[in-house]
Amino acid sequence: MKHIHVWDAYVRLFHWALVVSVLVSFYTMKTEGEPFLFPAEVHAKAGYIALGLLSFRWLWGFFGSFFARFTTFLASPGVSFSYAISLARRQPKPYAGHNPIGGWMVLVMLLSLTFQGVSGLFLSDDIFFEAPLYATLGEDVSKTLLTLHRYNSTLLWVLIGLHLAAIVAHRLMGEKLVGAMITGNKRLPGPPLDADTSRETPCTPLWRALLIMACACAVSLLWWYW
Repeated sequence: MKHIHVWDAYVRLFHWALVVSVLVSFYTMKTEGEPFLFPAEVHAKAGYIALGLLSFRWLWGFFGSFFARFTTFLASPGVSFSYAISLARRQPKPYAGHNPIGGWMVLVMLLSLTFQGVSGLFLSDDIFFEAPLYATLGEDVSKTLLTLHRYNSTLLWVLIGLHLAAIVAHRLMGEKLVGAMITGNKRLPGPPLDADTSRETPCTPLWRALLIMACACAVSLLWWYW
């Protein structure tokens, strides 16, 4: 067994903060929202936080650590298909970061979550809440976006369900994905296909991480105080 550090602290913090913001968003729309007095307002603020987090993840996917980069985990269709076959045979080859199927799933979830957050900026509940950009595109466009927002909400439930099912499936095959997202470390049966373990992957400069986090915070604060 090989132990390898995969997920940096920034990715792990992003992941669990996004989980909380998504849970709050769903809770405040799918229930009466207790103990919140104005659930729609809490829902919107959770969305603003999510948009900031997603801004960070998109930037980190291009400029962040090795395993967080899109170029590391977005595989070609051929590689993805081959991995799917090996997975069906319960003989998947080890990947330190996201495997080819998991990588594409991450991209789809990021796109869906981003659309959910951005579309929410144009909505209103016609009673207490009006999003920052509600009046910019006209009422007809806002109604269309509201419909898409609701459809995408259902899609997100499906994607989250698939994500949880994948976690369980990999756990049954001996891969502890939840533990890796807590500690940052993975235990692999052999050398991973997505990294050269003969040398240590350089760390991302602290200044770059701080700059990207500042941009992400600015996104959240912009909509929060609009």
